Amino acid sequence: MRGPGRRWGGASGRGGRLIGVEVPRPVEFRVGTAAMVLGVLLHVRDFLGMSADGYRMASMGWSTGMLVGMALIVGGLALAARGLIPVGAFSRRPDGGVTSTTYQCRAMDGARLSRGHLWLLLVLLFALVIDVMKPATLGFVLPGLRAEYGIDRGEAAVLPFVALLGTTVGSLLWGSLGDRIGRRASILLATLFFVSTSVCGAMPYFQMNLVMCFLMGSSAGGMLPIVYALTAESVPARHRGWLVVLHGGLGAVGGYLAASGAAALLEPRFGWRILWFIGLPTGLLMLLLNRWIPESPRFLLAHGRVDEARVVMARYGVVVRSESVVDGPEVAERPSAAHELLRIPYLPHTLTLALYGLAWGLVNWGFLTFLPTLLDESGTGVADASRLLFFSAVLALPSTAAVAWLYGRWSSKKTMVICAAGTGGALVGLAAVQRLGGAVLVLMVVFLLASSGGVIAMLSPYAVEIYPTRLRGRASGLAAASSKAGGVIGPPLVIAVMAVGPGLPAVALATAAPMVLAATVLARYGIETRGRSLEELETETAKPFAGRVGGARPARPSR
Repeated sequence: MRGPGRRWGGASGRGGRLIGVEVPRPVEFRVGTAAMVLGVLLHVRDFLGMSADGYRMASMGWSTGMLVGMALIVGGLALAARGLIPVGAFSRRPDGGVTSTTYQCRAMDGARLSRGHLWLLLVLLFALVIDVMKPATLGFVLPGLRAEYGIDRGEAAVLPFVALLGTTVGSLLWGSLGDRIGRRASILLATLFFVSTSVCGAMPYFQMNLVMCFLMGSSAGGMLPIVYALTAESVPARHRGWLVVLHGGLGAVGGYLAASGAAALLEPRFGWRILWFIGLPTGLLMLLLNRWIPESPRFLLAHGRVDEARVVMARYGVVVRSESVVDGPEVAERPSAAHELLRIPYLPHTLTLALYGLAWGLVNWGFLTFLPTLLDESGTGVADASRLLFFSAVLALPSTAAVAWLYGRWSSKKTMVICAAGTGGALVGLAAVQRLGGAVLVLMVVFLLASSGGVIAMLSPYAVEIYPTRLRGRASGLAAASSKAGGVIGPPLVIAVMAVGPGLPAVALATAAPMVLAATVLARYGIETRGRSLEELETETAKPFAGRVGGARPARPSR
């Protein structure tokens, strides 16, 4: 994309090119996006045409406009994706570049937060909000979906299962794409999927909803880890920890608020389908804001695109002069491969992250999902379990800021261990006091939500910090996928435990065990990231079993 760099707060290269924010084939990208949007609008037209029938479209069949629209969406998505992907991204391995030169990365880490950083954080926060909004919307569409398609609760439960499966697959797929085609291109590709899968709101058959929901979930699961990777690779080291954690926490809260607000404002008038069509305007807005999302300087450096990296760094007020070079010769970047995560020296860290994410998924999607039912069956006397959870969530909300501060200013490793141990302790406490009810029960639920919220807020930020640039997308994707995998196996596990155990105590103890184990493993194999550059952490992680001895003492962040 072209345009005057100063107008957009960026740095321009020769000929007015906006280095770092252009796409390889802009004509294909624009034509494909336009075709895709037109295809979605043809579905919207049919949806609006059903206003007299309460916007019910079940079993109405496929109109000519919808068939033409679907063809435009598929063709347009393929063309727009081709316009985004760099030439040769899949035909050769990224082994011709150079490593992220020390003096350049030191300059980025020593910089102050600039207007360029703030624009990046704001736009990526919006990306996180619409990303979290997708799965959060599931709970609001299920009642109307069940009524319109005439299906029972068991059949309707397949939809969130398929969506979570999609997020798991998407986290792994997009993590690999982020390391191959770039952070920025992967985020925009996920946005294109948001726009295209908004036609889920016009599907006349439940089975088609399942297909579209899987695709929607894959894009939602994919954007999250790439956003974390791009943020961590762009902000200064001394601000990285607390900013990334707080950024993720605000995105999660904003996503749930956006989903509930849209349901309250639009669903009574337009029905449940409108909540899927929101993907069209939000996705288009994200595409319009894409000029404020430059490519990661570290990704560019690792792929040998040094001149582009320096122009992007200038957007953040970082100017590196040739006379600043004090390092030795640059070293060729090794090829990246997914199986590296499962080999020494990274295997202990990979298993630790996977266990940490899986344990959170079991708590969140297993225990907390069934908590209203468990409270009702346990005879606690709580009249409205949903109201208890909402009240407890509001009380636990300030913990996001506290966790971000502790992670970035005190200790990342110790904060993660404390939150995981606190989550396990809260579950054990609930098992012990569940019959007391009243203030004691509320206190335990608040503590559980606060500590488990801290666990997920730190998972992806920690993952992107401890792996090298060439593996950062895959590592973040694996961490996100492990938490979603807990959602896939959590509900069946809880149902199985409820069938053989004494209700809430049995379920609480069963989900507490993996979390306590995760805290123990992290305390043994985790490394401290506070105040350390990504390049220093890369060296530390590359030491076999570095976490066993606690790693090197972290450097004090510069003031």
